[in-house]
Amino acid sequence: VQLQASGGGLVQVGGSLRLSCAASGRTFSNKGMGWFRQAPGKEREFVAAIAWNGWSSYYGGSVKGRFAISRDNAKNTVYLQMNSLKPEDTAIYYCAADRREYYGGSSYSTAESYDYWGQGTLVTVSS
Repeated sequence: VQLQASGGGLVQVGGSLRLSCAASGRTFSNKGMGWFRQAPGKEREFVAAIAWNGWSSYYGGSVKGRFAISRDNAKNTVYLQMNSLKPEDTAIYYCAADRREYYGGSSYSTAESYDYWGQGTLVTVSS
């Protein structure tokens, strides 16, 4: 699976952005997908994840209620809709593919669960 993230940019506080992650490979629809972010000088942080079938989604505490993850398996794409953006949301955002297929559990928040990563897209929220 190869992943290409896009949609980052500069946005003002309170604004919105939608990130996309396009995947190649036959197994995309079999895998959960996640978004992580990393700000300068900080550790990588779990943002959101969605199950392979799109039926379940999970969020990090700092983005819950503001961000929404979705997927379109017909387009091999996962999205991250980010609303009410704050300066602390500034980071490089990475999409990642779960190493497990048809996973029905809820453990998505650790980077070790993922084996393919996109190159990252920069989101800058200005005040």
